[in-house]
Amino acid sequence: MPKLGMEPVRRKALVDAALRTIGSQGSLDVTMSDIAREAGVSAALAHHYFGSKQQLLIATIRALLGQLRTDAVAALKAAATPRQRVSALIRVSFQADQFTPDVVAAWLAFYGQAQSADEVRHLLVIYARRLHSNLLSGLKPLSGPDDARRIADGAAAMIDGLYIRQSLKAAPLSIEASVTLVEDYVSGQLSGLNNTLPLTQSLSPLNGERD
Repeated sequence: MPKLGMEPVRRKALVDAALRTIGSQGSLDVTMSDIAREAGVSAALAHHYFGSKQQLLIATIRALLGQLRTDAVAALKAAATPRQRVSALIRVSFQADQFTPDVVAAWLAFYGQAQSADEVRHLLVIYARRLHSNLLSGLKPLSGPDDARRIADGAAAMIDGLYIRQSLKAAPLSIEASVTLVEDYVSGQLSGLNNTLPLTQSLSPLNGERD
């Protein structure tokens, strides 16, 4: 019989153990017994708290997304300008606890599971929409809405791509290198917009003809 008041502690321990176990194996082909052993509890207790491995996986994804959201909210509050908001989101995406090999491997396993599990897919779609929306909130004041959406799409795709590259382990990038790549992309896109003169400014002041 679980001790009174221990449920939140045990549930968190099992979620953390699931993340480590899935990450170390690089797939969801793990059992409740594997996860329970990693957490230092019995398989029966794991089933008592979560019912099934699928529900434990859902709780693990929710925990990852919840932490990411909490970190993003704090980072955005500290940002003083729209450009700083974009930079804050980029850095949060690659912070140390999200970019460890085990967590990266777990993310990819969850994306694979999303192809056949509606609830997993729903959670990951929420994450993608939230990231895109937050990027847009910083980019719209710096560009038109169409350009903001395009740049946000590109930045989000780069973030996802760098996670995939990190999982290959053949050519991993550091956190700083990953942040710099996405920052360079965003800065380059915004700089290109700023360097594009409106049509009225491209006319010759002498005869009204385009230069």
